[in-house]
Amino acid sequence: MTARNEVLQRIRAALGPVPDQVDVPRAYRMGSGRPPGDPQLVELLVDRLLDYRATVVEAADGDVASALAEILADVDGVVLHAPGVPLQWVTGVDVVPDDGRDARALDAQVAAAVTGSVVAIAATGTIVLDGSPTCGRRALTLVPDIHICVVDRHTIVETVPEALARLEPTRPLTFISGPSATSDIELSRVEGVHGPRTLIVILA
Repeated sequence: MTARNEVLQRIRAALGPVPDQVDVPRAYRMGSGRPPGDPQLVELLVDRLLDYRATVVEAADGDVASALAEILADVDGVVLHAPGVPLQWVTGVDVVPDDGRDARALDAQVAAAVTGSVVAIAATGTIVLDGSPTCGRRALTLVPDIHICVVDRHTIVETVPEALARLEPTRPLTFISGPSATSDIELSRVEGVHGPRTLIVILA
């Protein structure tokens, strides 16, 4: 017997017999059965977002461009949008496509970013981006001080499992629950440390 085998044998003896593997119940709660975009889910998402100090704007008749133009009237500086957002969102609005500038330039030169989203979770007030052309690259949504995110109400589901079932797990997923905020040991809240100080959600 080698020294290695002797050591392993002593470890096995010390650990004792290995118990049989026990099946863990996997009957997780998936949701209430409400379809995506149900008015109650929309109301719940808005309630959560407001509680997280986000701003929620309803796009009348789905007119995202008008809602966006009204928001940007109070924004001073360059505004970039994710390259794959629908053209009707930005037609007639003073925004330009993301040109790939690095994080330092985004911080110094860009006031706000406009993106879409892939799914929203009403129960947690969370919006998910997947790095697709509509959602944009991660730096675009984390570095500028203002993130304006368009959420299609038909992509609002109730629970996290429902959202995960709609996502491609190999994509670079970003889960956003309100503006960036952190607290020190004395619970002093500071916003904008790890991401945008302001989150504005346009419900389309």
